[in-house]
Amino acid sequence: MTRCLSRWIAAALLWAAMTPAASAETLAATVEQWGLLGSWAVDCAAKPDRDKGALLSYEIRKDGRVMYRRNFGDAKDENEVVSATVSADGLLNVMVYFPSLRQAREFGLAQLKDGSLRAIYNRSERGEYTIRDGKYVATGAPTPPQQRCD
Repeated sequence: MTRCLSRWIAAALLWAAMTPAASAETLAATVEQWGLLGSWAVDCAAKPDRDKGALLSYEIRKDGRVMYRRNFGDAKDENEVVSATVSADGLLNVMVYFPSLRQAREFGLAQLKDGSLRAIYNRSERGEYTIRDGKYVATGAPTPPQQRCD
């Protein structure tokens, strides 16, 4: 009985040790296959600016983590992508943890026919939207497409 229990505990520990690595590989594969990796901006020729457009970059680190970098010109940050899934309609649903905000945000990205991408939604973990149905909640203006910059 004790021997059987020891085997189950060892198996559970091995499974727990392997799960984060498998999840990281799945996350990295998802963003890579969808085509998210690289740098994106509304206007790649424009200097990054908080009001006129940030440069947004996604990369896979050597340790397998997927990182999301934002360059606003006067400020930059780097945050970890904690999940990414592709819905049946091809929307990439990404969750990023922002330590500076002490919150995770989820956003949905659509690939357009020309290879650009567009934000369809952006919401806090409490369900508060800044973008809904491809439009900014505050103004009702549609989100602009972002071009690959690299």
